[in-house]
Amino acid sequence: MTQHERNVYLVDIPLDEARARLTEVLQAAGRWVLLPGETVSVTEALGRVTAAPVWAKLSSPHYHTAAMDGYAVWAADTVNATETRPLKLRVVPKPASGTGEKGDQGGVAGLAYAVNTGDPLPPDTNAVIMIEHVQQVGEEFVEIRAAVASWQHVRPLGEDMVATELVLPVNHRIRPVDLGALAGSGNSTVLVRRAPRVAIIPTGSELIPAGRTPQPGQIIEYNSLVLAAQVQEAGGATTVSDIVPDDVDQLRAAIQTALGQSPDLLLVLSGSSAGSRDHTASLVGELGELLVHGIAVRPGHPVIIGMIEGIPVIGVPGYPVSAALTGELFVEPLLAHWGGKPSALESRTRVQAVTTRKIQSPIGDDDFVRVTVAPVGERLLATPLNRGAGVITSLVRADGLAQIPRFSEGIDSGQAVDVILYRTLDEIQHTLLLMGSHDPMLDFLGQYLTEHSPGWRLVSGHVGSLGGLVALRRKEAHAAGIHLLNPQTGAYNIDDVRKYLPDEPLILMTFAHREQGLIVAPGNPLAIQSLDDLPRVRYINRQRGAGTRVLLDYELAKRNIAPTNVSGYDREEFTHLAVAAAVASGAADCGLGVRSAAIAMNLDFISVGWERYDLVLPTAYHDDPGVKALRELLTGDEFPQALGAHPGYDTRETGQIQYTQ
Repeated sequence: MTQHERNVYLVDIPLDEARARLTEVLQAAGRWVLLPGETVSVTEALGRVTAAPVWAKLSSPHYHTAAMDGYAVWAADTVNATETRPLKLRVVPKPASGTGEKGDQGGVAGLAYAVNTGDPLPPDTNAVIMIEHVQQVGEEFVEIRAAVASWQHVRPLGEDMVATELVLPVNHRIRPVDLGALAGSGNSTVLVRRAPRVAIIPTGSELIPAGRTPQPGQIIEYNSLVLAAQVQEAGGATTVSDIVPDDVDQLRAAIQTALGQSPDLLLVLSGSSAGSRDHTASLVGELGELLVHGIAVRPGHPVIIGMIEGIPVIGVPGYPVSAALTGELFVEPLLAHWGGKPSALESRTRVQAVTTRKIQSPIGDDDFVRVTVAPVGERLLATPLNRGAGVITSLVRADGLAQIPRFSEGIDSGQAVDVILYRTLDEIQHTLLLMGSHDPMLDFLGQYLTEHSPGWRLVSGHVGSLGGLVALRRKEAHAAGIHLLNPQTGAYNIDDVRKYLPDEPLILMTFAHREQGLIVAPGNPLAIQSLDDLPRVRYINRQRGAGTRVLLDYELAKRNIAPTNVSGYDREEFTHLAVAAAVASGAADCGLGVRSAAIAMNLDFISVGWERYDLVLPTAYHDDPGVKALRELLTGDEFPQALGAHPGYDTRETGQIQYTQ
């Protein structure tokens, strides 16, 4: 075994210590300084950061200017004007230069010069009378019936800014309105921080570029897209190399080529763990100085930090959630420092929210958990998303990042947790939270809500039907989706609502009737006909408390099939689509789910029957504008018609109230 065949972690160090090591080595190399400035046109300056103060070269306005259409006058000539004793002013052309005359002009109070908004004020005038406040008298005179004050309806020279006045401070991110201030003050160019240059090297023999169809064993490479976008959002410029396979010599050559382009920062994506194909750490040590290999952070544990030829190098973990978090914790803050501005994590809004589920954390790590956030009643609630480091959808769905510090064993349900928001508070306040049974068409409902009630959005948490009722009991959701069969009566939902929410005023409104059945491989190669066949195949189940699990247990009992005789009964998934994915991958032969999930994964479907899927809507939230909008969709014509067009959904009772309590 050669020195490059396997890496080991140097030490698992705390997040703050890892940052401190990077800072110290950058300071020693003279790299912990703000980036130098470069001059750009004002038209290209949006979003850039000023590298020096900007001073006004011109006053704005740079002359006394009329602020209204009307007549420019000397204010003292108008003091005696009243409703009963109007004053007459003689209208004269604006003088081209020199000094006009003021005072009595042969029986009239003074002179008046016709001006438009923006015109220079004629000499010996200091006010403007609005055109609607004068009356024309013949061709040469106007009358006024009220006096005007000095400088009324006039923008005096320098009213906005005076030459030499500060327009923008140093380290200021230039906004659209700042462009106007720059141009108006006579600045056609501005000195801004040079954009940091970041080189990105994606690695991995299993990776293929985006746009190609992956075969088994191949993975689409998109971490470079995410990291490059993070860099660009932070004001940096990126160059991304071709994918480098897991070959130490090719990776060494790629690193040396990237360093030859003099980037400010080098990111090597993947190859940072301790496997036999992970070469990044050893190469950083060979070519420069390896500072960190392994950080007490979840996700993102196998981060590498080093220096090669005075250039910082960060080895980014391969799992997408870990990669994105590494960008947030290390890459973006470094770019922000170089650019003279606060990092995104520092500038984002932080709130305290109550967790709807227990969050377990490794005791020695800083744990970062992506959550959805919604206001329910008087509380702000944070619902943890799937914790898998490879779950890219958790990045898309996250409203915020909950931070659980080291030496904490986690957060219990109902406890407060600090959350760094990715969305604005206004967006959070316009969020509806639906907990309960998964249905693929809830996302369809959410899209209709957003389109028909702009600003509102629907967030759903898949905790099973019973979990949804428990969430309502704890005041942790606006609504719950359920499909719970009473094995004794064959009725749906009402008995369980009475059982779990006996004192809660509410209505039970139908979302749809939907078709449940066995999801099987294309062509049904095992000739599965019904639930009677489960003892001879590999099954994938839903979690305890899910309505589909209740239905399965009911059907097994009818057939006198013991759960222990069903291979895979104890293997659980939380959504219909996850069950379908398990069948599509060959991990299971079949699973019980809705027809739409089978269609989504191009699988066959053996119908077991239809069930009623209802929404439980507590009366306490009926006046909430978002809940009103949701009910209007369900009771209207357009959404039920669109939903009913999907196979496996019957909307004959959609929007109907089945029970009131």
